[in-house]
Amino acid sequence: MPPMHTTPVILLVTAFLCVLMLRPKAAGHPFWRAMATPLASIIGSGFLVVGPLLAHLMGSYALIAMAALCGAGYLFGSAIRSNIRLFEPLMTGGQLSSTLKWFERGSNYALAVAYVISVTYYLNLFGAFLLKSADVVDPFYSRLAASAVLMLIGTVGLFRGLGGLERMEVVSVSLKLAVIGGLVAGLTVINVGAAGSITDAWPKAHWDGMETFRVGLGLILLVQGFETSRYLGVRYDRDTRIRSMRYAQLLSTVIYVSFIGLALYYLSPGNGELTVGSETAIIDQLMPLSTAVMPLLSLAALASQFSAAVADTGGGGGLMSELSGGSLKANWGYTLLCACALFITWQADIYEIIAYASRAFAAYYMLQAGLATMLTWRAGERTRAGFHAAACLLGAAILLFGLPAETA
Repeated sequence: MPPMHTTPVILLVTAFLCVLMLRPKAAGHPFWRAMATPLASIIGSGFLVVGPLLAHLMGSYALIAMAALCGAGYLFGSAIRSNIRLFEPLMTGGQLSSTLKWFERGSNYALAVAYVISVTYYLNLFGAFLLKSADVVDPFYSRLAASAVLMLIGTVGLFRGLGGLERMEVVSVSLKLAVIGGLVAGLTVINVGAAGSITDAWPKAHWDGMETFRVGLGLILLVQGFETSRYLGVRYDRDTRIRSMRYAQLLSTVIYVSFIGLALYYLSPGNGELTVGSETAIIDQLMPLSTAVMPLLSLAALASQFSAAVADTGGGGGLMSELSGGSLKANWGYTLLCACALFITWQADIYEIIAYASRAFAAYYMLQAGLATMLTWRAGERTRAGFHAAACLLGAAILLFGLPAETA
């Protein structure tokens, strides 16, 4: 039974962080706005499923696995940052070799496909979760809700550009982070109160061999999203995008690892059967923590999916503009991406094709890491080139051997 003061702690910390981050001075700060886009995508809907999923896959090893996933994400992020620093000046100056052009163009086409599918996926989950909170389960109305949000994002992107998308994004990211901060505070109270018995309540550590490893490779894509910074050049300079991406990855690592470590207290099979892959699994497991868990995590779920969709729209629109050589303006790129997502929403089973998006992200990271390897080697940065080569091999392993979480 949690202490009586757990709920007030959660609510007070959530409210404090919400006010702090939504102040005009904070919400309008250029660096925070640049950081909000990759952060929104990294801490997307995967945040809701990764805890129960890792606990099911490997028990208390989940904490080590989460740190490893974030480390792998940072390895890929380092390659993207090298490409911002070294590739973009060559592209602007028209000094690209045919090999460099192939790597960049191939990776960008893969990412464009992934962005369209991921935006569709996020907003279909948004619609389903919104209706479920009202006890309505109907695919038609779920698609209708997703379509309404897609049209909203596409319209804002067309008429207000990246700045308009960022305003929506900053609000939803701030709400999401405030809720997470409140839950972390509540979980800290519980874990401190449990003192020496914390690890005794954790799920038992286990490892089921190669299949667990292959699912783990696929889970690296749960922490993707940092690459959106690469395509925000219409608004931010290279140094701002590099620094904001790095800080977004570091902050998301702290959030993921601390949340998983503290939540393990409630992720033991003794607290009920884990519904692996379910968006509501984490809510079911954390319900004993506080009566505030259900409304707050429902709010975080909606904010996560909305902000991740807006973030990927922002990155995808800039990407489409780059692929067109600038003939397609970024504003129209946002609208085109939303139109494609709208088509998929009504014509395809998004839950079946999301596996293709995962493969597309893996291909993108592999090619971007390969590109970064060549560029840093030519620049005499041999150690950095070695890390990027390792990232390239990891991307290839994910592409060839990674399994979707549904197989867990």
